[in-house]
Amino acid sequence: MGSSIPKTNYELQLADRFVEQTGSNIFLTGKAGTGKTTFLKSLQQKTDKRLVITAPTGVAAINAGGVTLHSFFQLPLGPFVPGSELHNRGKRSPFRFSKEKKKILKCLDLLVIDEISMVRADILDAVDAVLRRYRDSDNPFGGVQLLMIGDLHQLPPVAKKEEWELLRQYYDSVYFFSSKSLLQSGFTSIELKHIYRQTDEMFIKILNQLRDNRLDKISLSELNKRYVKDFVPGNERGFITLTTHNLSAESLNGNRLQVLDGNIRCFDAEITGEFPKNSYPAPEELKLKKGAQVMFLRNDTATEKRYYNGKIGKVVKISADEIDILCPDESRVITVGPVIWENIKYTLHRKEMKVEEEVIGSFKQFPLKLAWAITIHKSQGLTFENAIIDAEEAFVHGQTYVALSRCKTLEGVVLNSPISPHGINSDRTIRDFDQRIRQNPTSPEHLEKAKIRFQQKLLLDCFDYNTLKNSIDRLGRLVIEHSRTIQVLGLKDSGQLANMVDLDIFDISEKFIRQLQRIFQSQNLPESDPHILERIQKASKWFQEQLTETVLVPLHKIQLETDNSILAGMIKEALLQLKREINVKLEGAKSLENGFSPSDYQQQVYLAGAEPPPDINLNKSIDLNLSELDSDHPELIAELKQWRSQKADKEEISSHRILHQRALFEIARTLPNNEHELRKIKGLGKKTVQKRGEEIIAIISQYRKNN
Repeated sequence: MGSSIPKTNYELQLADRFVEQTGSNIFLTGKAGTGKTTFLKSLQQKTDKRLVITAPTGVAAINAGGVTLHSFFQLPLGPFVPGSELHNRGKRSPFRFSKEKKKILKCLDLLVIDEISMVRADILDAVDAVLRRYRDSDNPFGGVQLLMIGDLHQLPPVAKKEEWELLRQYYDSVYFFSSKSLLQSGFTSIELKHIYRQTDEMFIKILNQLRDNRLDKISLSELNKRYVKDFVPGNERGFITLTTHNLSAESLNGNRLQVLDGNIRCFDAEITGEFPKNSYPAPEELKLKKGAQVMFLRNDTATEKRYYNGKIGKVVKISADEIDILCPDESRVITVGPVIWENIKYTLHRKEMKVEEEVIGSFKQFPLKLAWAITIHKSQGLTFENAIIDAEEAFVHGQTYVALSRCKTLEGVVLNSPISPHGINSDRTIRDFDQRIRQNPTSPEHLEKAKIRFQQKLLLDCFDYNTLKNSIDRLGRLVIEHSRTIQVLGLKDSGQLANMVDLDIFDISEKFIRQLQRIFQSQNLPESDPHILERIQKASKWFQEQLTETVLVPLHKIQLETDNSILAGMIKEALLQLKREINVKLEGAKSLENGFSPSDYQQQVYLAGAEPPPDINLNKSIDLNLSELDSDHPELIAELKQWRSQKADKEEISSHRILHQRALFEIARTLPNNEHELRKIKGLGKKTVQKRGEEIIAIISQYRKNN
C-alpha cells in the first residue's frame, strides 16, 4: 500500500487491491474531497502494471500527469457510431498509429481514465474498438483493465443536440456506463466515503443531500442562511466568485485588476516543444498588480507544503523572478517563482517492456492566476476557504453540488441569491445508477472472486495454443497459395508446413484446458492450491518439450525465397508473428516450472512477446535468403547468385529482372550445355537467353570443368 493512501481507509485499500491483484474494470467514485486524486498519484508511483493515464480535457490530463483520451487513441471529434468502420477490425482503420504507439497498445495492462464523468458512452466504445484492433483481440478493450475515476454528480459529458439525436439510437444514456463494451465486460464500483475536504457535519449532510437530490427543509434553510444580498467582499478574507460563464469570470477579474493602483506587470510563459494551447495549465500572459487577488494553480512540492492548488492570496511584492503572496489569516509571506509543467507522451522501454513517460514539451510560468472569479468548470479539483456562488446561474445549469463542494466550510460560502427547493436539477439516470451501486456494494468476497477469475484466465491463456495454431496455419496457407513463386527448402513439400496444425500438441492443449476448467470449479485461488500447482508444473515441462520438438525444431529447417517483394513482406510478417507466438508459449510455460505468480507470469509473457531471443533462431527464414540445402550443386547456385547480384548492381535493377529464382534453381538442376538447352528452362524468355545466355553457359562450363 502506498504511503500516501491512509491505511485506515477501507475503500481505498480495497480499490488498490482490485487494481493490483485482478483484471477487473473498476469505477472509483466518491464525493468531492474523498481522495480520488491522492489514490491516482499513489498508484502511478508504485504499480508494476504498464499503465497509461488519460483524461477527457487537456487541463485535466496535465493535472493528472497524463495525456488526453482523444490524442492518445486518435479519436474523431464527432460521435462514434457502433458498427462503423473503426469498430470493424476487418476493415482498414482510418487512424495511423506509429510503431511505438502500437507496441504500447499491445503491452498495456491498465488504462486509467480520470474525470470519467465527462466521457461519453460512444467515446469509451471508440477506445474499445482501437484496443481490439491493435491488440488483435475480441475481448472488451482488447483485454486491457480499466480504472475509471470520477464523480457522476460533478461535470457531465458534452453532447450537442444533433450528436445525441444520432447516438440515442444506440445508447440508453450519454454517460460512460451505457457504453456497449463496458456493459459486455462489466465493472466493479467502489465508492470512497471518507471526506477529507470538509469536516463540518452539517455541511457534509447538505452536500450529500444535494448530491442525491434529496435536500430536506432543514438543510435548505441552513444553506439559505448563507445568502447575503448585495454582498461586497472585503479584501482580507480572499473571496472568489464561482460562476458558470467564462466571460463573466474574465470580466470580473479584469475590472478588479483595473481599479487597483499601480502599473500592470506582464509575465509571458516560456513554452518549449509540444504543448497544445488548450492544455495550458496557467495564463500564457499573466497580468498582475500589487494588491491583486490570485490563486495558486498547483500544490507546493517543497517540504513545507506552503500552498495548494486553489489556495487564495494577495500579491504584496512583484519582481522579475519572484512574487510574494500573503494569504488570509497567515502572517508568513509565500515567495514563489516560475514552475514547469511537462507535457508527456508514452514510450516503451525496449528491454524491460515498461511503459515510460517521455517529456515532449514544457510550460514555464508562475503558478498563479487572477482569482476574484473562476468558472465552476475550471474549479474542478480545487479547494476554497471562501467563495461567492453565482447561485441563480449555477442552479439553472445543475452545477450546485460542484460549486458548493469546492468549499471547505459552510461558513466560507456566500450565495448571491437564495436557493429555491425546486431550483436544483438532477439527472434521474444518475440517481438510478447510484442506487444500483449502493444496493450491491463491493466487498472482500468480491475481491477474492475477482482474484480467482483473473488467475484462472492467465492459466487458461497460457495453455491455449489456438493463436499459435492460427499463425502456423496462416504461414502454411500463404506458402501453398503462392507455391509457384515461393521456393521451399527444408521440408518434403509445402504441404508439410500446413499439416503442422494437426500436431498432437494442439489436441492435448484443448484437453488440458478442459481439465483445468473442471479443476477450477472448486473456486480455489490457483496460486495457493496444491492440486492446481501440481498439474500446471507437470504440464509446463511436457509442453516445453513438445513445443521444442514438434514445432520449433522443424521450423528451424524451413528456408524460403521469393522474388516478389510484396509476398516477401507478407512471409516475413507471418514468420515474425509465429516466432513471437512460439516464444510467448515457451516462456509462459517455463514461468510455471516452480509455482505460479501472476505478476511474474505476466512479466515473462510480455517480455517474450516483445523481442524474440536468439535461441529461437529463424533469421534465415525471416531474411528470406535462398539456401543451397537440398541441392546437388550448391556451389553453382552460389556462383549464379553472385553473378546475378553483380549484374543487378551494375544495371541498377532488381535481381529477379536479371534471372528469376525458379529459373536459377532449374539451371543448377539441369546444367544446360548450350543456349538451345537453356531456352527449354521455364521462366527464361528468348530475350533473356539472347542477352544473358552466353554468360550463364560460361559459368556452367567453368563449374563442370572444376567439378
